[in-house]
Amino acid sequence: MKLIIAIIKPFKLDEVRDALSSLGVAGMTVTEVKGFGRQKGQTEIYRGAEYSTNMVPKIKVEVVTADDLADRAVEAIQQSANTGAIGDGKIFVLDVGQAVRIRTGETNEVAL
Repeated sequence: MKLIIAIIKPFKLDEVRDALSSLGVAGMTVTEVKGFGRQKGQTEIYRGAEYSTNMVPKIKVEVVTADDLADRAVEAIQQSANTGAIGDGKIFVLDVGQAVRIRTGETNEVAL
């Protein structure tokens, strides 16, 4: 299993969710976050307003998938979150040792 963490622009969330759902991804966790990368306080446009800040609003999407689905999920996120502009985000892929569904006790890929 793989944990895919994607940091994306907020207005791209719906496109990313739709792309992952079309692959059969059953669930995701979404968190509103702030941060910076290479842009380091450059002027950004967010919801039509231009501003300069050290911390830019982003969305963190976390998805756990089976190993065979991970590459397609990463590609789907990359394509749907891409604007071609600075600050499009990053995708991280980590190994998951175990998953347990609390309600039923199912483990690993069955628990997804």
